[in-house]
Amino acid sequence: MSIILFDDSARDSLFPLTLTRPVADLRVGILTVAEKWSKRLNCPFSYLTQDYLQEKFPCQFSDGSILINGSVCPNEALLEAVDKLAEGEALVDQNVLLAARFQPTDVKELLVEVSKLKKINFESGFTRLRFPEDVFKYNDFELRADFKLLSAGRTSSTLSSTNTILGDDIFVEEGASAECSVFNTKDGPVYLGNNAEVWEGSMIRGSFALCANSQVKMGARIYGQTTIGPYCRVGGEINNSVIHSYSSKGHEGFLGNAVLGEWCNIGADSNNSNLKNNYAEVKLWDYSKRNFRKTGMQFCGLVMADHAKCGINTMFNTGTVVGVSANVFGSGYPRNFIPDFAWGGAQGFELYALDKAFETAEKVYERRSRIFDETEKRLLTQVFDLTKSYRNF
Repeated sequence: MSIILFDDSARDSLFPLTLTRPVADLRVGILTVAEKWSKRLNCPFSYLTQDYLQEKFPCQFSDGSILINGSVCPNEALLEAVDKLAEGEALVDQNVLLAARFQPTDVKELLVEVSKLKKINFESGFTRLRFPEDVFKYNDFELRADFKLLSAGRTSSTLSSTNTILGDDIFVEEGASAECSVFNTKDGPVYLGNNAEVWEGSMIRGSFALCANSQVKMGARIYGQTTIGPYCRVGGEINNSVIHSYSSKGHEGFLGNAVLGEWCNIGADSNNSNLKNNYAEVKLWDYSKRNFRKTGMQFCGLVMADHAKCGINTMFNTGTVVGVSANVFGSGYPRNFIPDFAWGGAQGFELYALDKAFETAEKVYERRSRIFDETEKRLLTQVFDLTKSYRNF
């Protein structure tokens, strides 16, 4: 058996995070959505997504594949319902397709064929990612669920006696280390992935996950409901944020109620506001509406897409969305929506030319012993073309 995770309408409302990845590749909690399903069902996964993403995220169809909505996180009730699906049946919640089991004749026709299946209504609750802010909104709940999944029946490695651990809800993977730091697990679990490092003087509150090969720098203050993805480096003050792989916020400055994609970099002493001065509801730019959308949230900070970066002392206003490969710098507050491949700041923006963006990406990848290959170039070229209409500068 294998899993095929498909994108539905949530993909468009999750822009700009899903301009460069399938929905199920989003990380919420400790694991990505795809990894959650794979570990729960103990089988491999692939993605059914947009054509331009399919080269990097191929669909690997095989007999016995189960089609699962990539915006939906698994729970016990969902897993039971999926397990009970017979051939030719689809699990639905109102108008949302959750899962299906059948043998299509063509992978391209998977979603078309679903309309012919017998519908089974699912009436329990579940976590679904529909908007970028949902990633940090549901991170605490999903982090606790992932922690139970990853630690069940296993023995944690031990940390150095130089650390202070309040409570006992901590799990340390092989190779993880920490020195002279404080971990408070009384309000939520703390997870340290393989070869993760917490440097001296850090203070960390659960719920918190530091994924494999990532580092917390000296004296960092990290509050709960926060996930640092693999191969990241962070410092300063962080609260209720999710940082995807290969991104850095290595210096002083505040990041709160935020989502950062891959290959992002936050300059020293940069800050984002997560609360308006008048305590009003925060609005976020919505690509599909081409306008700002009410979030229903009082605390909502920064959404930064893959390859985006900001210079030192950057100030992001409450509810700012930064597009793919945007480069932000200079004094003052830049606008609340910074388009993809924009270059500039509060004084104005110009086009960040594609060849220049490639030059930067190649250097960034090389520093992490990765290759910025032709597949990555073709993907970003497609994103560059898809987002032209948003660059009104």
